Amino acid sequence: MLQNIHHIAIICSDYSTSKTFYTEVLGLEIIKETFREERKSYKLDLALNGNYIIELFSFPNAPQRISRPEAQGLRHLAFSVNNIESAIEELHAKGVTTEAIRVDEITGKRFTFFEDPDQLPLELYEI
Repeated sequence: MLQNIHHIAIICSDYSTSKTFYTEVLGLEIIKETFREERKSYKLDLALNGNYIIELFSFPNAPQRISRPEAQGLRHLAFSVNNIESAIEELHAKGVTTEAIRVDEITGKRFTFFEDPDQLPLELYEI
């Protein structure tokens, strides 16, 4: 029945700031940008390595979703990287703060967390 995850939808508070973060900081590619007049909102389709992955939405006065303390529902979005140190250096050079590198006690793989402009937890996971 299921084949893959098609995309992840993210609602942002400041469209311009989030668009810059996901495209210029994280390097996602813009597939299509649409302003939906009837909703007064943007929809930005983004790809990673040519694969459609994120829909970034703006909605007027969307309420903030709490990320901490951990609550039920989607917790975070993880991106795989080959070299966690170089990925962290690149984020730091672009003004993004990351947590200390941790080691997954089950897989032995290294990972760290950072946040998007709306405090959505994002993870780098070394493969």
